[in-house]
Formats: sequence, structure tokens, C-alpha cells
Amino acid sequence: MHLLVIRFSAMGDVAMTVPVVYSLAVSHPEIQITMLTRKHLTPLFQWMPDNVKCLGVNLKDYDGISGLGRLYKELKAMDFDAVADIHDVLRTQYLRLRFRLSGKKVVVIDKGRAEKKAILGNGMTSPFLKPTIERYRDVFMRLGIDFPLVSSMPQFSNSPKDTKQIGIAPFAAHEGKIYPLDKMHQVADMLADRGYQVFLFGAGKEEQATLESWERENIRSVAGRLGGLGHELELMGTLDLMISMDSSNMHMAAMMGTPTLSIWGATHPKAGFMAWGQKEESTIQLPLDCRPCSIYGNKKCKYGDYRCMTGITPEQIVEKVVNG
Repeated sequence: MHLLVIRFSAMGDVAMTVPVVYSLAVSHPEIQITMLTRKHLTPLFQWMPDNVKCLGVNLKDYDGISGLGRLYKELKAMDFDAVADIHDVLRTQYLRLRFRLSGKKVVVIDKGRAEKKAILGNGMTSPFLKPTIERYRDVFMRLGIDFPLVSSMPQFSNSPKDTKQIGIAPFAAHEGKIYPLDKMHQVADMLADRGYQVFLFGAGKEEQATLESWERENIRSVAGRLGGLGHELELMGTLDLMISMDSSNMHMAAMMGTPTLSIWGATHPKAGFMAWGQKEESTIQLPLDCRPCSIYGNKKCKYGDYRCMTGITPEQIVEKVVNG
């Protein structure tokens, strides 16, 4: 069987596909799997078994209906037996329609949109929703492919070090998911003063400039300095802990087997986006009745002050790092 799996974005969501595809591949070595994603995200799949191939594309090369039609023809020539759409956006809807019309078996993710909408503003009383990683697995189950999710993947050896190494990834896609940068700077300083080696993660020139301004003894920015995503993942795999937002860095660190301490504001782990293998005890969040106000953190705070984030003190974060 040759299976096409599609997830183009976002980075954190693609990172969450990694343990699922890996689990499928090791449980069913007889299945050939092609993972279709954006070209710059292919390093996420570099540690896959031999029966997994990652196909990275630049979507700008396939703009519009004519471009997607060309992409479909290129994919059709690879002779897939089935298609798993674990993205469900306009591009993938077009591709899966073409495959379905050609007679291929096609399945699509159930994102649970209604369930997620129902927990907005009810985070304190709502139950935890099904984790996104399990929703990904369900797609393959509907193809009749059963497999257990592995608890970990082969990873870089986290050998004993004289100094504990902590990663800090202070940025996220939306303001409602970002802990105030001045306070996170204090966290980095407080950890460095305690003797921890702190590595700062970010992307883009603006983030790089901010993180470089934090550098001092025991604090080093690696943003834009390691030569690409693959090398950043390698470093993440050697850390003792990653402090992150509800962001792609949380998922990538967890993918590499590194414990995470995630900080949540406008969003909530109950929506299903907790990092793979991480527990609620590995989060910092405030018990506010207004949380979550958004599933993705892209709505403005109705109070205008993002009290869900500003109410968390740097001391609380450092205490959690030091004493768990």
C-alpha cells in the first residue's frame, strides 16, 4: 500500500504529525508513506523509518486552480492507493476531491470545530477535548489501519552535563499567546544568575534582534545562527527543558523528547493542543473564567490587558523550572 498524507501548515501542527506518522510507519513497515508538506518543514521528518518519504513543495509554485491541478497530476503519477487529508483547507479539499473522483480512497480529519467553540470562556469547567495527535491517528483508523502511538521517538542523547541547559522560545503567532517580553527577559536573567545555560529561540529579523539584546553570560541567542531548522531540532534534543508558549517550539521540543514548560494565556490546553507526551502539570496558566477566549489566540483581549498573561510573574516560572 502506498499512502499519501497531507499537512501543509502551520509549523506546530505539522510537528504534531511527526509522532503519528512515525508510529504508523514502525507498526506497518509494509506501508509506503509519502508525507506532503511545505518544503521548509521537511527537516521535521528527517528521523523517519525507511518506509517514509517526505515530499516538500513550495506552494507559490502551485498557485490557483491551474497550479493545484498541476500538483495533482504530479501526485497522481506517484500511484497512491489512498489519501489521508489531515489538514482540511481549500488546497487539500481540491486535491482530495480530484483523488476521490479518480477512484482513490480518501479520508479527512475531523477537527472538532463545534466542540472547540463550546469551550470558549468555559475553560475552568469544560472537559479536555481529544488531543490533536489522536485526531490525526483517527484519520488512519478510518482507512482501516490500526496502530498504537509510540511514547517516544529515537532522539539525540541527552548526556549528563555540568550545567543544565534551558531553552526559551518567547514568541508565538498571536499576541494572546505571548508572555510579556520584558518579563520573559527577567526569567532568562534569573535562570542565568542561578547558573543555567539559556538558549533563546526565535525566527525573523525582528525576533533575532530582540533575543540578541538579551545576550549575556549564560544566555545565548541561537535565532538564525544554526543554519536551519534541522540544526535547531538537534539542539532542542539536548536540552533539559524548553520554556515556550503555545507555539511550534513547544511541539518541536516535545517531538525531540525534551520536557516542556508551556505558558498559556488566551488559549487553553483543553482545546487539544497540548504537546505530545506532556502533562497539565507541565503548564503555567491562570484560572480565569474568560479563558480560553480563542482557540488559536488570534482575538483581541476583551479587557485590553491580556491579564491571562500579565498576571503570571517571572518568579512563578523560575520556581516551576527549579522545583517542578
